[in-house]
Amino acid sequence: MKILLIGSGGREHALAWKLVQSPRCEKLFIAPGNPGIAQCGENVAVDVTDHKAVVDFCRLMGVDFVVVGPEAPLVAGLVDDLATAGIKAFGPGKVAAQLEGSKSYTKELCREAGIPTAAFARFTQPGPAKDYIRGQGAPIVVKADGLAAGKGVVVAVTVAEAEAAVDMMFSGGLGAAGEEVVVEECLVGEEASFFALVDGERAVPLASAQDHKRVGDGDTGPNTGGMGAYSPAPVVTEEVATRVMREIIEPTVAAMKRRGAPFRGVLFAGLMITAEGPKLIEYNCRFGDPECEVLMPRLEGDLVDLLLATAEGRLDQVSLGWRPEAALTVVMAASGYPGKPETGTPIRGVEAAEALEGVTVFHAGTKAQPDGTLVANGGRVLAVTALGATVAEAQKRAYEGVARIDWPGGFCRKDIGWRAV
Repeated sequence: MKILLIGSGGREHALAWKLVQSPRCEKLFIAPGNPGIAQCGENVAVDVTDHKAVVDFCRLMGVDFVVVGPEAPLVAGLVDDLATAGIKAFGPGKVAAQLEGSKSYTKELCREAGIPTAAFARFTQPGPAKDYIRGQGAPIVVKADGLAAGKGVVVAVTVAEAEAAVDMMFSGGLGAAGEEVVVEECLVGEEASFFALVDGERAVPLASAQDHKRVGDGDTGPNTGGMGAYSPAPVVTEEVATRVMREIIEPTVAAMKRRGAPFRGVLFAGLMITAEGPKLIEYNCRFGDPECEVLMPRLEGDLVDLLLATAEGRLDQVSLGWRPEAALTVVMAASGYPGKPETGTPIRGVEAAEALEGVTVFHAGTKAQPDGTLVANGGRVLAVTALGATVAEAQKRAYEGVARIDWPGGFCRKDIGWRAV
């Protein structure tokens, strides 16, 4: 079958890498893709914000199935428009994608369905938000309601810091995402990422992962989209995974069905494993980035079959397995990230890194110059991923890969996986 993959980041490179391993994948198109993803299929210059253009491309090229990688097209309703045109797609419709598109939508659903999560309040004006913060004290968490590319959450250690976050969001620092703000209690525990495929009726657990959000070693500095990840997460034991499915994922699937917006796609639960058990921090409605880069190398079986079964409501007919090895990915970012990244700097040595056993380099923000030189074209640029018998072995291999990449304009954390190691 012919498949169109939407997106251009490290997540999409990992998905493309796995999709083309399927005997069912006759041809893979990627819109817009990047130089690394181009090794897996054909990059196409289709404006993914123009849903008619996407539908027209699918009809012209005979695309049988569309896989939507990033959150913005999901929240914008691309899957609905493809369905209206009779084109199968993987990912939730516009209403179901509100689980990621609106923090307050998810918090209200948790309240309705009795899903364990942080206590919260919603605000559309800065004054009442600040009054609430002063009443609660710090530490406290301030979140922009809408999509903010991983930068809409401030874990404030002082009341003043929380008030500054409120001012920043309501003054337009995050655009429309900050027009409403959710203020939450600060949960204590260890964070983890948990993934499940959902076909509208039933949910099948995938694997766990743990990422490193802060830019600096020792989990210091500002939050980012993720500086690295590893899978599985030791904190997500079999008992914890069972509780997550029973107390968080399955009640969510049932609640979405009751609301008339059945969820179909991948449900990515950001969790805090507290002394009382797992609690939901937030939902994403797509594979994580950089978590996808550690899930795909561990996944056994046919990704096309899995995603199709999810879209067609027949997850009970497929099985999946996981390699016993651990996987770890180190994100190499451009100088200046997570502020204004320095783009256009040349990168060499990717092939040398991939020559190492068990190492794959996924491109997240790269561009090829006319002479073939690879340059940085974003904040997070490469995800150097390795498999190993343990997290420690995968970590060692990934950093050996990093050492082979010649990129003076980039940097990475030196301690990805430290909790597990």
